[in-house]
Amino acid sequence: MIDTDIELLKGIANTLRIHSIEATTAAGSGHPTSCCSAADLVAALFFGHMKYDAKNPHYYNNDRFILSKGHAAPLLYAAWAENGFVPIPELLKLRKFGNDLEGHPTPRLAFVDVATGSLGQGLGVGVGVALAARQDKLDYNTYVLMGDGEIAEGAVWEAASLAGIYKLNNLIAIVDANRLGQSEATAFGHDIGVYAKRFDAFGWRVETIDGHDLEEIIEVLGGIGLDDKPLVIIAKTYKGAGVSFLQDKDGWHGKPLNKEEAVQAIAELSPSAKSGLGVPIPAPSPLPAPNLAAPASYPAISYQLGDLIATREAYGTALVRLGDVDPRINAFDGDTKNSTFADKFFKKFPERSTECYIAEQNLVAVAIGYGTRGHVPFASTFAAFFSRAADQIRVAGISQSNLKLVGSHVGISIGEDGPSQMALEDLAMMRAVVGSTVLYPADAVATEKLLEQMAILKGVAFLRTSRPKTPVIYGNDEQFPLGGAKVLREGTKVTIVGAGVTLFEALKAADALKAEGVSVTVIDAYSIKPLGKDVILAAAKKTGNTVITVEDHYAEGGLGDAVAGELSSEGIKVHKLAVVGIPRSGHAAELMAAFGIDAAAIIKKVKSL
Repeated sequence: MIDTDIELLKGIANTLRIHSIEATTAAGSGHPTSCCSAADLVAALFFGHMKYDAKNPHYYNNDRFILSKGHAAPLLYAAWAENGFVPIPELLKLRKFGNDLEGHPTPRLAFVDVATGSLGQGLGVGVGVALAARQDKLDYNTYVLMGDGEIAEGAVWEAASLAGIYKLNNLIAIVDANRLGQSEATAFGHDIGVYAKRFDAFGWRVETIDGHDLEEIIEVLGGIGLDDKPLVIIAKTYKGAGVSFLQDKDGWHGKPLNKEEAVQAIAELSPSAKSGLGVPIPAPSPLPAPNLAAPASYPAISYQLGDLIATREAYGTALVRLGDVDPRINAFDGDTKNSTFADKFFKKFPERSTECYIAEQNLVAVAIGYGTRGHVPFASTFAAFFSRAADQIRVAGISQSNLKLVGSHVGISIGEDGPSQMALEDLAMMRAVVGSTVLYPADAVATEKLLEQMAILKGVAFLRTSRPKTPVIYGNDEQFPLGGAKVLREGTKVTIVGAGVTLFEALKAADALKAEGVSVTVIDAYSIKPLGKDVILAAAKKTGNTVITVEDHYAEGGLGDAVAGELSSEGIKVHKLAVVGIPRSGHAAELMAAFGIDAAAIIKKVKSL
């Protein structure tokens, strides 16, 4: 760290406050008081402590900064303007359509790794970023600025627990404890001792400070890495700090100043304001960049037609096969790896495996963090449990994260475990994520080939794997392009579209109907999003413009809705067979018959048309 000019930092903090006020007043919306409370902390970090290349925010060994309290975005933008990266006049375009300085940060900006503002997510992402630094043998630190209101979120404590378990002393959480929430005071106000005890219980080193005392801030930042614990700095601050008529006043959250109020506030701040332009910023260490190059190809697979292999098991096999040649591949588990078969990867590549325990919000957040550092993270658990992390997955879409999710134990075909374990909403949830890819293989070959596609693809992708063993029906050289579908039977009566376990019920039904002189087309819709529309449409036009979809999922938002959404405008009639009502424990075959998605139900539906 360079020698620190405390008066200069105080002046820069006031300049950051001025920028935040001017920007939000120009926008007519925003959170200037939330910016003011954290201005001293941000000034100290960006102009007196953090090591980074201000001209190259993506530099691999830059210290990372995550603004978990994303509503204070104008403060972040102001810091990057005062270090010369953002032209200062651009700040006045805050929240304007077409400008990347949005109301909450997104990775449209080079200095933002993840979208923030859905509170409580930043620390989990920070855990992933810090773990990646350790794995890559880099010495950058990860700083996460949170509000005291957001640490009421359970996701924060999932992240705090894992950081303590893994002793991430390169992770620094900073709590801007300004006492006031959006609608009222926070639960504990300025009793920051409560927060200190909680973090201490999770294995963190805790420092409590006056968040407006620059000397104290710089002193505590100087002690980073002195032990083997993550550090939390709990800073007692005041909302609206620095402006007399705003400081510690309720009713100002998310409220910009009008022009007259802004003039008055800026007049108070201006006399001591100083520019950060030209202030020397410590350079990051020139350590070797990690090898995160994608391989030219992946090793071949070898299955025998007819082999009975669950797709969840094929996932574990595929993950190891890819990991053998692809150093980017990392695996993340929620204490289900012996059921998802991710344990195969954990055993072979422990240095690239992270156990996140039963904390699915954090499981996803940690994987997102890894993805920002050039890794390809595969996070797996029972698909039903990803619903707990729906918000993290939603924001991953906004972040354009490179996130790979694999959910097992889907649908009623898991059998005796009962409805709480049965993912019957997962396709709907994952399809709704912006930019997502949703895949549902029926056999081991398709699983392996689709996992390759996921590793190559940049973005959020979900692979749905099944518990029952299913026969291998594809040759080892079969290709599975995204947005494709496979025609496995051709007929004239109707087109049946299945995926996963229901594909085999459709094939059984087709063979039984053929024996009765009725021919049907059967299609494997292994790519749910993007859907193999052209393949399904061409088949439907040959079978009376009629399609039956059959899925081990609720009727809303799954395969049937995907097909109907693509084909209804083409004049195709879509009949959906799906799970209706609350399932119960039982054998898979019993359940599929009871809920009308087995071969007998398909035959009955075909004959009714």
